[in-house]
Amino acid sequence: MITITTAIKDIILQIAAASSFLLLFQWRLNQSHPARRNLKFPDDQTFLVLACALSLILCSALSSSLFGIINLNWAVLPAFIGMLYGSFRSRLVLGVLLLVCTSVFHYPFTPLHILLDSNILIFPLVFSLAKRFKRGTDLEKISIMWGLLASCTLFRVLTPLLDGKSYSGLQTDEIVLILSMLFFRFLLGGLMIYLIESALDKLEIDERMAHMSEKFKQETDNFQQITNMVPLSIISIDDNYKITSINDTMMKKLENRLPNIKRSDVLFLPVFDLIHKLKLNEEKELDRLLEIIFLKHRFMERVTCSGRVLHIFAAPLVPQAPGQIGGMVLVIQDVTEEELIRSELDHVERLTLVGQMAAGITHEIRNPMAVVRGFLQLMREKSSSDMDSYYQIVMDELDRANSIITDFLSLAQSGISSKEDGNLHDVIEELAPLLWADANLRGQSVELKLCDSLPVLRLNIKEIKQVVLNLGRNAMEAMEPKGVLTLETRCESGMVELLVKDTGCGMSEMELEKLFVPFFTTKDQGTGLGLPLCLSIVERHGGTISVDSRTGAGTVFTVSFPYEAQEKATYAEV
Repeated sequence: MITITTAIKDIILQIAAASSFLLLFQWRLNQSHPARRNLKFPDDQTFLVLACALSLILCSALSSSLFGIINLNWAVLPAFIGMLYGSFRSRLVLGVLLLVCTSVFHYPFTPLHILLDSNILIFPLVFSLAKRFKRGTDLEKISIMWGLLASCTLFRVLTPLLDGKSYSGLQTDEIVLILSMLFFRFLLGGLMIYLIESALDKLEIDERMAHMSEKFKQETDNFQQITNMVPLSIISIDDNYKITSINDTMMKKLENRLPNIKRSDVLFLPVFDLIHKLKLNEEKELDRLLEIIFLKHRFMERVTCSGRVLHIFAAPLVPQAPGQIGGMVLVIQDVTEEELIRSELDHVERLTLVGQMAAGITHEIRNPMAVVRGFLQLMREKSSSDMDSYYQIVMDELDRANSIITDFLSLAQSGISSKEDGNLHDVIEELAPLLWADANLRGQSVELKLCDSLPVLRLNIKEIKQVVLNLGRNAMEAMEPKGVLTLETRCESGMVELLVKDTGCGMSEMELEKLFVPFFTTKDQGTGLGLPLCLSIVERHGGTISVDSRTGAGTVFTVSFPYEAQEKATYAEV
């Protein structure tokens, strides 16, 4: 006859066997998510079903008869849990496995015992409640489990009675143990549901936290990339005045001053030590900034440091919740170049204003000059012929002054001028007779080397004629008799070029540097406005003028005009 002690040991053994799947399932959940995915089993649900199947087999193998009247086998606990949490196929597999294990390990082997102890009659109820179980709350799931266990307990209690056995022959302590065993099975079933749900909830929270942490890391990386791309130097410091982050722009600035410095050398370095390393302790204008950092006040000013103009913005970082780190952020922008450009623009605006005033004054001077010239002509007619040479000198000087005023006004006019489609060859051929005439008077010659075709250009014909005439006459004046003036055209690299060559004495380096400076001239009667006027006209056409000259080797002026390939309509040379 089985003793109470043996019965208690068998019950404890069944509890351990029925609960073994919980240890396996908890081990599974303790693995990281990628590690669980890399195992043989596809998901946590399948692993739970397999663990329940192992517990079911273990409980059946350790089953026994309690006091020879009631079968002690708790395989129904892992079987029902696996069915409720698993898929339809899992329920079928566990149901068949429970039926097979009951048939193999049950004694006596009778159809009635197999039918009742395997709880096959409850399987339809389990199948019907599975979907409701998965959608229910923790309390509803425990209630469903208890309901199924109540049905199993009823069959388990009725089985001995169907065999003709009676509970009246049992002692009081044996009956108490049987009732305690049945009650504890109820309690263990509810506890198993609670532990599984708690583990799944913890898993969900952990995975959600991992997802949030990954998202936070991604957002932090994106923010760091943004701060690295902006052309501003950004530094953040904590409450202890230590540098907590620094962007790439600031690191490049530091590397220019300290070539061997690394980011790791800067992070968590007190900002005052960094200033000491940069040898900026003597910069008085930084004292206010350091005071602002110490007091954690907002600051936005321009300061001059080591000859650079810096726009500095400092603001405290206010913690949004207890325990968060505060500190300050410093945004530094080097505006030295902008300040220089601004100063130059102010200077240009003042020069423009002076130029406009000068142009207005010279324009007004022409009116009284015209009156003076008119009266000089009347006085010349009424004076004796002995005075003609004096009057002629005065009128020539007035005409020369008027010519200077005309060139000055042309030089000072705006960059907008009316243009039309034209060809540079037409301009040169129209001026050629005039240039040949001037050359003949000087004993010189003119050669034309025009390319086969040129693109159509947008030109102000009158202004371009003035450029060609000025450059040609300058070349003639620079040559001795028998000198040769060459006008050459070519089309290269998207530019139409006009080359004006002479065989004169050339120019020195100093003369080349001042060549286009207004009023600079090497001629006795020159005004120094001819070449600046040519440069102004060419620039209004979007072109350039370059000069190649060496002393004793002549000079070449190259005038370049841009053109667009789609507008390359050319004229064949006649």
